[in-house]
Amino acid sequence: MDRRRLPAGIQTFRQIREEGYYYVDKTAYARRLADDAGKHYFLSRPRRFGKSLFLDTVKELYEGAEKLFRGLAVHGAWDWSKRHPVVRLDFAGGNYRRPGALLARVAEQLSDIERETGAAGSEGATAPGRFARLLAALHRRTSRRVVVLVDEYDKPILDVLDAPETAKANLDDLRGLYGAIKACDAHVELTFLTGVSRFSKVSLFSDLNFLTDLTLNPRYSAVCGYTEADLDSVFSPELPGLDRGRIRAWYNGYNWRGSERVYNPYAILHLFASREFEAHWFETATPRFLIDTLLRRGFAAPDLENVHASASLLSAFDVDAIAPEALLFQTGYLTIAAEDQAPDGFPRFRLRYPNREVRRGLNESLLDALVPDWRRAEGAESNGAALRRVLAAEDWTGLEALFRRLLAGIPHDWHRRNDIARYEGYWASVFYAFFQAAVDGVAVEDATSRGRLDLAVRLDGNAYLFEFKVTERSMNPAQAGGAARETPAANETAAMAQLRARRYADKYRTPGRSVHLIGVEISAEQRDIAAFDAEPA
Repeated sequence: MDRRRLPAGIQTFRQIREEGYYYVDKTAYARRLADDAGKHYFLSRPRRFGKSLFLDTVKELYEGAEKLFRGLAVHGAWDWSKRHPVVRLDFAGGNYRRPGALLARVAEQLSDIERETGAAGSEGATAPGRFARLLAALHRRTSRRVVVLVDEYDKPILDVLDAPETAKANLDDLRGLYGAIKACDAHVELTFLTGVSRFSKVSLFSDLNFLTDLTLNPRYSAVCGYTEADLDSVFSPELPGLDRGRIRAWYNGYNWRGSERVYNPYAILHLFASREFEAHWFETATPRFLIDTLLRRGFAAPDLENVHASASLLSAFDVDAIAPEALLFQTGYLTIAAEDQAPDGFPRFRLRYPNREVRRGLNESLLDALVPDWRRAEGAESNGAALRRVLAAEDWTGLEALFRRLLAGIPHDWHRRNDIARYEGYWASVFYAFFQAAVDGVAVEDATSRGRLDLAVRLDGNAYLFEFKVTERSMNPAQAGGAARETPAANETAAMAQLRARRYADKYRTPGRSVHLIGVEISAEQRDIAAFDAEPA
């Protein structure tokens, strides 16, 4: 197979097909939309995941652009004699913070469609009324029902979540606009809305309860994203020279209840273009609102390893009450790892990081909030590289110095004034995020027969077992829930006493593996290491 052009950032189906770009055939899903029992659909996927390209594919299909689909799955199964008018609204562009900006954007798009189709305008009508009249007029003119496509339906709300009053105003405007679709059901052949979030049925979706939500439908799990088979069949000329296992670890892992996990298309295309394993997708946006929400809710970073949620919780996204689990899942920072059945009979999901890109990027962003100066390193070596080096070398003095430097990255005045440093999971979050941003093979609160170890790291075949304690809490049994504490031996930290007494190392002993115990005690008041102890198990 010859190499072709990489469609990085291209969302136009016609351009991809006419100008010789790689194309992963998703047309079977478009055909499935037409064959299924419903006709009004909604799909949520993270940003830059191929939603816009799929929407454009549906547009060309219903407009009857037969030539573009030759050789694709849908070609022989479609009636090309039927052509439908298509109304497509796109909210990807625009500044929705200004009053009236959203309705102005709607008016611009409706004017363009009216001009292009020759449908009579109704300039004085409200946006919902004008939208409804357009659908009716197109149906009358063509004797074909209209296909309604809405891209980034939620962006006017997501862009202003930090301004709740503006978000609510935009939500009200969108509610009326989308409600017109239901009122015009007789004029509509197909409705397909895409976005990042799935707002609760008590808010925006109260007027869109006629939509069939495909987000967690296993039959549509790979409608966006690339599968392993796609890499082999479509992108095989790009694979030589790249380690397949490394590609998988960095960019695969997303799942929406499908039989297989999918790759992030944006990241894969930029990997093929640059040949560099970097945070291609993560770095296109800073998850500031997500980080602020997690910290405001006291969501400790280690809890990211143990997120469970029902399908309804994953869909709970309201301006006034945004569930962290829903926010993490819908934005693509966590994905489905496993599914079981809750006592009420409904599915329950365990979530996890999809891949290395997201795990490292999210934890680096958490550190930026928890320890603003954590990136400041000595010399050219980053703190993450230094952590890997001192562990591999069993340089415990260097490790203690690195930890001290990490905590010193908390500005003194910031620490005293900021409430973040006072919430219970703060110190656990600092070290957890630091390790997850720097190394693979991290296990948090790993269960053994004698209790739960704070943190375990497997690196180059060896194991490093960490116990962290905050001295101000360790001195107050009531703050630890009254739990009994192991009595340290002379010159031994309480953290090391617990590591030894509970024999955490037993689980990790295998022939040829070195196991090391590291006890760390932190002074929250001094924001420094109060005691440090390391020894072979």
